[in-house]
Amino acid sequence: MGAEISARSFTGEDRRMFRSKVRDCMKALERMLREDVFVDVHSSPEPHLGMEIEFNLVRDDMSPAMSNLEVLQAIDDHAVFQTELGQFNVEMNVEPRRLTGDEPFELEESLRSSLRRADERMHLHDAQLVMIGMLPTLELDDLERGRITANPRYEALNEQIFAARGEDIELDLDGVPLPGRDDVETLRADMNSVVPEAACTSLQLHLRIAPEDFATHWNAAQCLAGAQVALAANSPFLAGKALWHESRIPLFAQATDTRPLELRNQGVRPRVWFGERWIDSVLDLFEENSRYFTALLPEVSDVDPMAELDAGRVPELRELQMHNGTIYRWNRPVYDISDGHPHLRVENRVLPAGPTVLDTMANAAFYYGTLRALTDADEPLWRDLSFDAAERNLVLGAKFGLDAKLYWPRTGWVGADELVLRCLLPLAHQGLEAYGLSAAVRDRYLGIVEGRALTRQTGAAWQRRQVARREAAGENRRTALLGMMKDYVQNMASGTPVHEWE
Repeated sequence: MGAEISARSFTGEDRRMFRSKVRDCMKALERMLREDVFVDVHSSPEPHLGMEIEFNLVRDDMSPAMSNLEVLQAIDDHAVFQTELGQFNVEMNVEPRRLTGDEPFELEESLRSSLRRADERMHLHDAQLVMIGMLPTLELDDLERGRITANPRYEALNEQIFAARGEDIELDLDGVPLPGRDDVETLRADMNSVVPEAACTSLQLHLRIAPEDFATHWNAAQCLAGAQVALAANSPFLAGKALWHESRIPLFAQATDTRPLELRNQGVRPRVWFGERWIDSVLDLFEENSRYFTALLPEVSDVDPMAELDAGRVPELRELQMHNGTIYRWNRPVYDISDGHPHLRVENRVLPAGPTVLDTMANAAFYYGTLRALTDADEPLWRDLSFDAAERNLVLGAKFGLDAKLYWPRTGWVGADELVLRCLLPLAHQGLEAYGLSAAVRDRYLGIVEGRALTRQTGAAWQRRQVARREAAGENRRTALLGMMKDYVQNMASGTPVHEWE
């Protein structure tokens, strides 16, 4: 959720000053790019794999556990586990590892060790971590304002979004029929908080990029988004309703929408945004952010970024970072400082959490490998793919998972599973090999991707089949969801990848 803030309310003068400081930060960033201040990127050619994983907390009976502060105190590892917006969430920050050799194996083991250690320390609190894109046992009452984690940033964010809207948030989703059914379920609700955003738990993948390579990587990531989501869908239920295979995508957009109906009708851009064009520079994205979106958390520092550059120091660009952190692009540009050096990252935000550590690593390997192959290609894919088609692929992949038909250049409309098997998996192998990853790493993780595409069993597909089967045997929806979740948690703990779940 970005940096902490000290204020709870803001004035018009705060907003004017913040807008001016964002412009100053933009000028400083342009100068840094022009003067090649990011030169240290070139001295470290090996890219690093970084990730953040959001978790739900559940009790033994599979209901949400509203105890993230107590759980984090018990885990006592603030460098790795942190709060999230909802009281039923925590976030895990995974230390970046080199994307070469057998390093991903070490990352996988580090991830398992952290989760085992956390589980041992939190068991007395009747809570456990669940890797899932959306917790099926969440009810609308669990998403009320009182469920916001006690933190000034979260509370201020909630207040500012509602101040901008001037009315409650409207959730409005039409689902996809469960297997063997024809009925379309719907979710309609007015919510008095942004806590529905917290129901959307994700896997966020980071890749540090040299400035001159940023545009090609961002464009390629946009091309991949639809296939990524179709392959990894794991969020089919909320508030007892069977919705999209990856309901995070529409729910997150609605839960953070600062626009009332009239502004939506005028075409005002949403804060959860795919974008509207291919880019030529990272500046294109930051300029759009500063031009189109009002500040939600306009807290101003007294640091002059240009003076910092004149003094030979690396500017934090705090206002630019703060503003950027409240605009939720599915592939977000990130400016940051590490070990005293500035860098740029692409933050890939389309994926849900889970279902297992192995599935998480497989999703990461597929993304990084395919991204590398697309950016190494002689002809950029986006020359033959319209931006609107890439956005449409994301919607279709989220709604139908591996049942989706996606558009791909020189192939046309093709099933998402076939697209992965025929086109994208060979590219992923090629890209991971170009990074220098061992054959053992490639075979382990991309083998899981292949198995998932062949069986057409994602986390969402498994959940949907289980609930349909239980209801066909006479269970009501609530009982079916609770029973499915108990099986899900048991399978997750076993570590078996989801395509092998019975």
